[in-house]
Order: sequence, then C-alpha cells, then structure tokens
Amino acid sequence: MGIFPGFGGWISQNTQQPKKSENVKSKPVRETKTHHERDEMEQLKLWRDANKKKQYQEPPPAVKMRVDHKFDGLSRMEMEFILGIPPQTAYDVLTNEDNISQSREKNDRALLTAVSRIVTPERDEGPGHRPIVKVEKELAWKFLFLSGTLPIRLIVLENPKKLRVLYLKDAKGIRTMETFEGSYTVEPLYVDAERLCKRIKPKSPEEYRKCSGGKGRIASKVKVEQTFRPASPWDLPLLSSYMRRFTVETTKKVAEDLQMRASDLRGIPEYKGEY
Repeated sequence: MGIFPGFGGWISQNTQQPKKSENVKSKPVRETKTHHERDEMEQLKLWRDANKKKQYQEPPPAVKMRVDHKFDGLSRMEMEFILGIPPQTAYDVLTNEDNISQSREKNDRALLTAVSRIVTPERDEGPGHRPIVKVEKELAWKFLFLSGTLPIRLIVLENPKKLRVLYLKDAKGIRTMETFEGSYTVEPLYVDAERLCKRIKPKSPEEYRKCSGGKGRIASKVKVEQTFRPASPWDLPLLSSYMRRFTVETTKKVAEDLQMRASDLRGIPEYKGEY
C-alpha cells in the first residue's frame, strides 16, 4: 500500500485476503479515486509545487511535562508538532501500515525499527468495535558506554474517520515501564489562510478551499497525549528522572523523524545520516 491505501477500506485490505483459484476471476483493480483521495492528491501537488519555490520548515515539537509525585507518580506528557503534508497523508505516515522503519540511525541502528504490524481479528469493546492492531518495534538506546535495543509492543486502536489513534503496552510491552499509554490526533492546519483568505478564518476544508480559490495548502497538527510510569527499579528518584527525560527526548526525536518523512513527501531528499 502507498500513501493512499483506499481510505475507509484499509481494514478489509489487511484482514480479508481471498485465496485465488482457477474457478474464481479476480476483480479488476479500482481505478476511480474517491473524492477524499483526489483532494489529498491535489494537496500534495500544491505542497510539492510550493516547495520548489521555497522549502517549508516545520517548527520543532513543543512539549509540556508534569509529574504527579503526591498521588500516583504518573508522568503526563503533551506534545504538539506540525507535519507539512495534508491530514490523511499524515495519518497514513503515523499509522505506518506498510510497517516501514522511518528514522535516523543511532549507533549504527535505526532509532526506531519496525518489527511487525498485525491487524488482528479481535475487536475493541468500545463504540464502533474498532479492529485491534498489534505493533512491535525496537528502540535503540545508549547510556554512557552501554547501548542496545528496547523492545516495544503496543496494542493500537485506530480511528481513520476521526484521524485518531489510542495505544497502550500489552502484557509483554515495555519491561522498563509499568504504565505506558496515550493517544495522538491529527487536525488540519490552514497554513495559507492569512495570505489567501484575508479576514476570513476558515473552519473547514470546504471553507478554506472556497476562500483560497483552491490554492491554499493544508498542513497537519499532531497532538500527542502520553502517560507513563517507570517500573521498579527504574521508579527510584534518580533513575525515574533519567527515564522521564529519555522518554520525552526519544518521543521528540521520533516526531522530528516524522517531519523528515513529511519533507521527503514534499520533495526534499530524505536525510539518512546520523546526527
């Protein structure tokens, strides 16, 4: 699957793989694009054309962090970052259906390596009964003269209609964390509204398209809310402080890597070195 995996139909593509036989004719590939797919392709073209004249620079991720020392010891992190690509494309990059490793190298290893991504037949018990996705990744780490990889196993609930994802660690998820869960949401950001829409503040893509004459680019604002608590003995004062700093900095680096991926989609060659 590429950037446009067939919006609304990606679940069936992952869970329903009919066996081919001589008696069954395969259906022709759908060539007609949906309205949303056409909009996304038009937006990507706007981004690429504009990028040839002037490269768009996303601001660095903004992070807020607080720790409840008196009550439950949970660390709560809120982060926002911008991706200079349209929302559905950003959501596809974030959910990473192709399970591609998209990160810088650290100690001759990718910072975040994709191991597996499986859409299970299980369903969420909440509204909508969303399919449960199990994701496994490896995170490269280094502390003083030691280095290695940290396995991360998450249970993920994806909501393509709301461009929202919930995640939490499974039973064998992250050994250094007692609690690790969160969510991220993708929202449209009308980056050319001030220049093209004058005094109008568009509240929807339709309003934005109208006031900008179809020339306004839509970026993506990603909001992350993450809660975590180190497991013993990493919950001791000095170690827990290091774990919080390590978790926040690593999450920021992953966001920066996603911004590099977005710049690649806009037409800037992807940076593959270590930094």
